[in-house]
Amino acid sequence: MRVIEIKEFGAPEMLVPATRPDPVAPASGSGEILIKVAAAGINRPDVLQRKGFYPVPAGASDIPGLEVAGEIIGGDLAHADNVFGLQLGDKVCALVQGGGYAQFCTAPVAQCLPYPKGFTDQEAAALPETFFTVWSNVFMRGELAEGETLLVQGGSSGIGVTAILIAKALGHKVFVTAGTDEKCVACIQLGADLAINYKTQDFVEEVKKATDGKGVNVILDMVTGAYVQREIDCLADDGRIVIIAIQGGSKAEVSTNQILRRRLTITGSTLRPRPISFKKQIAQQLHTRIWPLLNAGKLKPVIYKTFTLEHAADAHSLMESSEHVGKIVLTV
Repeated sequence: MRVIEIKEFGAPEMLVPATRPDPVAPASGSGEILIKVAAAGINRPDVLQRKGFYPVPAGASDIPGLEVAGEIIGGDLAHADNVFGLQLGDKVCALVQGGGYAQFCTAPVAQCLPYPKGFTDQEAAALPETFFTVWSNVFMRGELAEGETLLVQGGSSGIGVTAILIAKALGHKVFVTAGTDEKCVACIQLGADLAINYKTQDFVEEVKKATDGKGVNVILDMVTGAYVQREIDCLADDGRIVIIAIQGGSKAEVSTNQILRRRLTITGSTLRPRPISFKKQIAQQLHTRIWPLLNAGKLKPVIYKTFTLEHAADAHSLMESSEHVGKIVLTV
C-alpha cells in the first residue's frame, strides 16, 4: 500500500511517499476492523510527531494520521464494541492511534462511527479527532451546561472551529480569540458571538465587557503559559479552564487565592493515550447528541483545503503557517 513515512524528524519535507505491506484483516476477538482509506485528516499532533515531540504509543503505527474515513473491508465486526451495528462495506470515520496517512488502516470498532447522511469522504474524515477532542474536553471534562458561555483560545483552528459549531448548535454563547481581524470575521461568520484579536485587544477586558463583569464559564485553552492567569481573571465564579495543548509554554504562575475564593477548576487532558473504553464513551455520546445534527444538515465540518496523499508535506506546511480556518484533509 501507498503510505507517507517520516524519513527523519524535522521539517515538512521529511514526510515522504513510501510503500508498506498491506495490513492483515484483524482476527475475531480483536475488536478491530480494517478500513480502505478514502481520506485522512491533518492535525497538530501529526506535526508534533513529525518533529519528534509526540512519541508514538506502544503498539501504534509509526505512520502519522489520527483520523480516517473510508470503507470497512474486514475485521472483527461481531465484537461487543460494535454498538452501531457496522457491517462489511459500510462507510465509517474512525479515530485511530496512528497509521492514517495510508491506503489501509486498522481501527478499534469502538472508535468508528457511520458517515453522517450525505457526507463526502473528506467531510467524514474531518470529524473524529476534533469532534472527539471537543466533546470530551468541553462537555465531559469542562461540563459546559445549559445557559453557560464558552471561550475558545484559537477559534480559527480545526479544534476551535469545531468547538464553535458544536457549542452554538447546542445553544451556547461562544467567544473566541484569533490572531488576525480576518480570522475574527471568519469565526463570527461561523457563529461565534464575540471574536477577539489577541494581538490588538485584551481578551480579559473584552470578555468582562461582554459579560457585564461576570466572566465566562468554561475556557478551552490550547495556549497555557502566561495565558492561564489571564484566563482565571476572566472566569465566572465556579468556572473551569480545560487545557488541551501548551503552545505558549508548559509553566504558568497563577493566583491560587482566586481559585480558592471563587471555586475555580483548572484541568486538562490528552486524548491519544486514553483507553479504548473511554473513547467508546465519547463515540456513543457523539452518536446520541451530535450525529442527529449532522444527519439533519444542522452541523457540518469546515474544510479549508484538501491535498492528495503524496502532497502531505504541503498540507503540513499549511498547518504550520496557521493561515487556515478549519480542517486540512488528505485524499487517498
